[in-house]
Amino acid sequence: MTTTAQTRTATISATRSRTLIAASMAAFLGVFMIWGVGFSHIAAAHNAAHDVRHSNGFPCH
Repeated sequence: MTTTAQTRTATISATRSRTLIAASMAAFLGVFMIWGVGFSHIAAAHNAAHDVRHSNGFPCH
């Protein structure tokens, strides 16, 4: 019985770790898209991010 409980605990812990990693990567990607691309000096990247911010109601200027 303890082996099953230990296996279940390990599985839950691994699932939480994977979820945390996925959420962190999604947050990093979002921050990069808003700040990294939005303030880029490359006109095409900046304009694309600018239009997306306006369409989502995010103030940018």
